[in-house]
Amino acid sequence: MVNKRWQTTVGQGSKEDIMDTDVVVVGAGPTGLLLAGDLAVAGARVTVLEKRPAVLSNLTRAFAVHARSLEVLDARGLADELVAKGQQVPSLRLFQRVTVSLAILPSRFQYVLVAPQYEVERLLRRRAEDAGAVFRHDTEVTGLTQDDQSVTATLAGGSSLQARYLVGTDGARSTVRQAAGIPFPGHAVIRSMILADVRLAEQPADVLTVAAGNNSIGFLAPFGDGWYRFIGWDSERNVSEDEPVELDEVRGIARAALGTDFGMHEPRFLSRFHADERQAPTYRAGRVLLAGDAAHVHSPAGGLGMNTGMQDAANLGWKLAAALRLPDAEAADVLDSYEAERHPVGRQVLRASGGILRAATSSGPLAAVLGNLALGILSRATPIRRRAALTISALGLAYPRPRGAHPLVGTRVPDLPLEGGSRLAEALRAGRFVLVAPAGASSPDLPGALGEADPAERVRTRRADGGTTALLVRPDGYVADAGA
Repeated sequence: MVNKRWQTTVGQGSKEDIMDTDVVVVGAGPTGLLLAGDLAVAGARVTVLEKRPAVLSNLTRAFAVHARSLEVLDARGLADELVAKGQQVPSLRLFQRVTVSLAILPSRFQYVLVAPQYEVERLLRRRAEDAGAVFRHDTEVTGLTQDDQSVTATLAGGSSLQARYLVGTDGARSTVRQAAGIPFPGHAVIRSMILADVRLAEQPADVLTVAAGNNSIGFLAPFGDGWYRFIGWDSERNVSEDEPVELDEVRGIARAALGTDFGMHEPRFLSRFHADERQAPTYRAGRVLLAGDAAHVHSPAGGLGMNTGMQDAANLGWKLAAALRLPDAEAADVLDSYEAERHPVGRQVLRASGGILRAATSSGPLAAVLGNLALGILSRATPIRRRAALTISALGLAYPRPRGAHPLVGTRVPDLPLEGGSRLAEALRAGRFVLVAPAGASSPDLPGALGEADPAERVRTRRADGGTTALLVRPDGYVADAGA
């Protein structure tokens, strides 16, 4: 993925010079905003198209920001501000019976942060705008055409926009995915779920309240301003999603699943929806790529959707920035590595979320026995609890390692202490590769093949943890190369 032509530029007078922009990002959710910011920081011209108006909505889909996503935000200088606005959950309770402590996580962020999606979007948008990304709201993409040099987005009203690449981050019903001819196989896993924003007369004991019982599931999380989001499901009430939702129905599901409705009142939003399990078989069609919910969707169990999408963007951003500087054949190899690394992750997330959902919704004597057995094993086995925490937080993720490469290649690099009292996350904020030499090295350069393999403009530094391994760290925080 690292190439000696990283810093080549587009030739004068070429077709690329007259394009409207380098990259079009369709969709201004967390995935699209993080991607746009990364590209703009790397010097690319980025235009974000969003069919919604520019007014920031207080209605949100996601609340959980897991540890790896907080590390991604930390590497962009945004984590501390978000943490100050959210609420930390230091452990996960599974069906009110088993607690998985997050204190075991090898991270600065040993918790799940409960923060509304709109707060994440606010920070990511500010960063993208400050870096020069251009936003066009009330702008809907209706079609795409592409050739071997460009992709053109057709917009509602008849205008168009031409770029070298286009990324669809426009959600589960992605127009980009459909226009690119990429299928989206899968099925609905749970129907007629209830979503409600309410006020409560009684304060819940926990920041996150999650439980299943009496053929029902309930999830309750705070916005932080006095409002709460409730998601619920009654297995015996499978009605059309067009059926209106009444507050009494919401209260009934809450009492069945949680044991109380906490005095729910003043609903400002009531809706019914279904959850799908779907994944695109490819994340790329020529110069069109997919990320986030446009590439994969699953149930809300585990709170993995927004997190997976942002990590897609972190993986794609630096590769797409490199592709803009590379000849087409080499650019294709770099972009193919995005799908090679992230498609298996999407598949794993579908399995994890689906497993949590099925455990919560299973019924009958056999399901109860199996559930009790699984929970009993989980409650007693520390390695299994650790693995569960690493999976949900995404800290345990590693990308495939090429044959013969150093064992650390493809693994996540912890937030190493560096010379001068800084941290690796701070060094990564430049959006470049970071070359970390051992503390005793006379120069923060690496000898031999490792040094020669890095053509990118690098941030050079030394580790201050006593480690003797030299690391070449990718902009997304994973090891590109390593050596003694």
